[in-house]
Amino acid sequence: MTSSARFWDKVARRYAARPVGDPDAYHATLERAKAHLQAGQKVLEVGCGTGTTALILAPATGHLTATDGSGEMIAIAREKLSAGDPGNVVFEQAELTQADLPAGSFDAVLAFNLLHLVEDLPAALQVLRGRLVPGGLLITKTVCLGGWRALLLWPLIAAMRLFGKAPHVTFLRPAELDRMVAETGFEIIETGFYPVRSASRFIVARRA
Repeated sequence: MTSSARFWDKVARRYAARPVGDPDAYHATLERAKAHLQAGQKVLEVGCGTGTTALILAPATGHLTATDGSGEMIAIAREKLSAGDPGNVVFEQAELTQADLPAGSFDAVLAFNLLHLVEDLPAALQVLRGRLVPGGLLITKTVCLGGWRALLLWPLIAAMRLFGKAPHVTFLRPAELDRMVAETGFEIIETGFYPVRSASRFIVARRA
């Protein structure tokens, strides 16, 4: 088990109990994601957490496979599934880079509030690209804390990590994230910020 999975296992129940911080921005993100999904598509969500987003988006797809490295997160997601199963979603414990997920078979890959938590982002983007069929879409929303935010937050997060109170965080600027996505072999077709004037960068990119 990775250190990231152990961290999220510890905080999963507290995380699940927290309300959505900005419901309007969350729903705007979901609506933009739905606009790029189609019935009949095979979709993969990585870093699905407790499964709320997967359960909302699943009816807009043909089948949605939702994964997370944390077994506790997946357990909570399956509890939600038992309370209201849309019939076309499965939750599986799997790391983002886990090799037994089928390559080149998904029409879209979703990664929400995840990429800034990945230690080797270029490698992760290559893995996500490899999961997609040619022309498939990467739909992601990423917290970008680079620039002046990093000066304020890095010492705090570093101290919290020493005591197991925070996960790894990569301090990205939006333009840097866009560049990394493009350099991986994606054509960016939509960007945005939800909420507006925030650090939450939304990207839709097509596998070239």
